Amino acid sequence: MDAYEPQPGTRADADTAGFPRADAPCPLMQLIASDLACVRGGRRVFTGLSFSLSAGDALVVTGRNGAGKSSLLRMLAGLVRVAAGHLHLEAGDPELSIPEQAHYLGHQDALKPSLSVEENLTFWSRYLGDTLRAEALAEVGLETLADLPAGFLSAGQRRRLSLARLLAVPRPIWLLDEPTSALDAASQVRLADVMRRHLAGGGMIVAATHGPLGIEAARELVLGHQA
Repeated sequence: MDAYEPQPGTRADADTAGFPRADAPCPLMQLIASDLACVRGGRRVFTGLSFSLSAGDALVVTGRNGAGKSSLLRMLAGLVRVAAGHLHLEAGDPELSIPEQAHYLGHQDALKPSLSVEENLTFWSRYLGDTLRAEALAEVGLETLADLPAGFLSAGQRRRLSLARLLAVPRPIWLLDEPTSALDAASQVRLADVMRRHLAGGGMIVAATHGPLGIEAARELVLGHQA
């Protein structure tokens, strides 16, 4: 693993890299988006987009292909520039940006196929703030495959390993792009339970999806229409 160990960040040795733990969130935390605009390749994807989330809230982002669902998540994750408008996190860590207090799960699983399941999770947890690796593998049902190279995993197992990052390093905001992709029915039920517990602990979720997530109290934001 030495060849793959990331350089420690300024907060790497702090508990969960200085982020609020899911089991001790700030009940006053609020994510506020005001009049957001997104421009990709010279094309205005969306404009005038506003919403807010409080601790324990989930927002399901839907809409036609190209409406900007993934772009919105990437904007919240700091990977796409905010063309106009403002993002603000109330009662978060004032020394950290919103992306530094969020987990982003995109379409790609970002795994090294030659490393084992446990080594992949170790890489990410050390990079983000080493905490709960063994518990995370058990939560996603991969504890018996810890020594298996990731290249031998099925698509669903790779997705579950990526989801384990959310649990290994607690952060209050989860940004999930099609999180149920490649998951079978049983794994979708397991994911829904994990998401409900994250919300019950005061976390927040913004998820882009074309299908149901199993989060009963989630609000819906339809891009391309009036929110």
